[in-house]
Amino acid sequence: MPHDHCHCRDYTRSELMRRAAAQAGEGLPAIETGMPLPAGTGLSRRNFLSRSAGLALAVYGATKLPLAAFEAGIAQAATPSRVLVSIFFDGGIDSLNVLAPVNDSIYQNLRPTLGLHLNDAQPPLDFSEDAGLFWHPSAGSLRTLHGEDKVSVFPAIGYTSPNQSHFTSRHYYEIGELQVGANTGWLGRYIEQVGSDDNPLQGISLSNELSPALATPSKPVAAVESVTRYDLWSWADDEPVESNMFESFANLGTFSSDSPALTQARRAIGQTGQVREQLGAFNGFTSPVAALYPKNTGLSDQLSGLAAMLGAGLPVQVATMSAVGGYDTHEDEADTLSSNLERTCDAVFAFQRDLEARGLDDRVMVEMWSEFGRRPEENGGGTDHGAAGLAFVVGKHAGGTMIGGFPGLATLDPNDNIVHTSDFRSMYCTLLEDWLGVDAGPIIPGADSLPRYTTLVD
Repeated sequence: MPHDHCHCRDYTRSELMRRAAAQAGEGLPAIETGMPLPAGTGLSRRNFLSRSAGLALAVYGATKLPLAAFEAGIAQAATPSRVLVSIFFDGGIDSLNVLAPVNDSIYQNLRPTLGLHLNDAQPPLDFSEDAGLFWHPSAGSLRTLHGEDKVSVFPAIGYTSPNQSHFTSRHYYEIGELQVGANTGWLGRYIEQVGSDDNPLQGISLSNELSPALATPSKPVAAVESVTRYDLWSWADDEPVESNMFESFANLGTFSSDSPALTQARRAIGQTGQVREQLGAFNGFTSPVAALYPKNTGLSDQLSGLAAMLGAGLPVQVATMSAVGGYDTHEDEADTLSSNLERTCDAVFAFQRDLEARGLDDRVMVEMWSEFGRRPEENGGGTDHGAAGLAFVVGKHAGGTMIGGFPGLATLDPNDNIVHTSDFRSMYCTLLEDWLGVDAGPIIPGADSLPRYTTLVD
């Protein structure tokens, strides 16, 4: 059975704000004192409503896109290019139990009930790059890919002066810097640099809300909850009424208006209809490795659908989504982490095999991240917010190495948290330059002063 978040109050407030801000027509809630505006939502209530015209639209940032250019843009952009897929462990995954120092007496003392043991019914699995660390048994499929040199591991990734707020730390990771307030995401700035004005599928947020990391200044990107079940909803659920209605809505995009806001809304309506038509072909498709995908998970649907899109030549350059379940494990961590981690790792494993079966594995890299790790000391059945966390980069061209190393538990930071040995911004810079082939300087603030991880991409 799925396991949900163990919410803390700060996290609930931030999620409410994100959902309201990212769903067209909902407007922006009041910003609480000290809480940064999330990337991609730097709009006044009036501007947000005028952009959306009160409708739940699928395409964002489409201010310059004439509807007639949409199909031509899709066709022109449908050429092989490298793709980056970002998967978010929502809530702060417990890195210390995903890669656990099982034989460390400090670890066992800090975690008398949550600690993993070699004599467990499902024992942890050896980690080839550090004899002191062991994979959580639920991460076995990721361990398999690591054994094939297809996973680079960051066991203690973070940044200086770590912030334990879900909202603020996630914001840093989304915008690619350590100051609040940016209204564009790091992946959105990448799309802004290399993307086009007529291809909303170049950046796709597989969610019912726009991923803040993908928020662009002006280039169009798309937000759809599921590639395999993408559609628009209406009260008219009979054919041909519904199809004719949606076709009429799409045609609104061709009408002119004296109002810039209405013109923009009409264009977005038209683009939404076009995205619906493009993705309609993927309803009911069959993956060549369908049996490998975990059943009844949104992540499986999203990844298998994305593989089908890439296989069909659709011009996706960046895709974002969330891992299975939540990782804010203040309680019931043992069961929650085990279930959610296994289904996530198994879905990523299936996606890699899907890409290989389609001959696409040369083109795609997956980055898996979280806003922070958990505290080394358990609080009974769970763990509180920590500092350094973990990240993985998965793919045929991942370097297959450990980056930064595990710092151990003998020396913690002033708040008794794990110290970071790698910087998430350096990971971004390296992915941008060594995988996506662009200069990180215009995208990541302070990129010139950050180290690069030369073994991350082979």
